[in-house]
Amino acid sequence: MEKLGLLARLEAKVGKEAEVEAFLKSALSIVNEEEETIRWYALKFGPSSFGIFDTFEAESGRDAHLNGKVAAALMAGAEELLSVAPTIEKIEFLAVK
Repeated sequence: MEKLGLLARLEAKVGKEAEVEAFLKSALSIVNEEEETIRWYALKFGPSSFGIFDTFEAESGRDAHLNGKVAAALMAGAEELLSVAPTIEKIEFLAVK
């Protein structure tokens, strides 16, 4: 059962919104290879505001994801695509349906 999560918020630079959206959509194929990532969601909050929400059963899965290919690619492109550094919050679930 999922006990842990991550919430990342991304703010695209003006004119880079489509590139951030395309990056998030393309990341799904990479995340599908991560056995310990239970659920992964690419989110759009508004025209330039995006996010990632993912869930894990154990800290090992969360750590593997944070040190994985998607995180590395995001950080490598952050300066070019994002207006501010991404915020990443570790979440612990209190109740799940």
